[in-house]
Amino acid sequence: MIEVISAARCVECNQCVSVCPTNVFDRVEDGIPVIARQSDCQTCFMCELYCPVDALYVAPDSENIVGVTEAALEKQGLLGGYREKVGWGKGRQPVASHDYMYKLSLRAGF
Repeated sequence: MIEVISAARCVECNQCVSVCPTNVFDRVEDGIPVIARQSDCQTCFMCELYCPVDALYVAPDSENIVGVTEAALEKQGLLGGYREKVGWGKGRQPVASHDYMYKLSLRAGF
């Protein structure tokens, strides 16, 4: 479930608003988007994937609101963590690319 939009990182591009399939966010004139309907979040991670500055955190458990703070997420390096794991963003590689079986499948042409 979407938990945090980092005010310090957000560049007000509104990508999260545009890609959210359940309309969780509201666009704000001259400000960062707001999480307006958190309970509608389906934990699809689309907003976190498309955020170009890693300003979002989606908690993987959609059933429980975690209540984390931006400072705690920053300290743990979790803002944009899903995006990093799938390899989205300049200089990133998916976590799977480090896996032996993944490398074998590439060599085998799967």
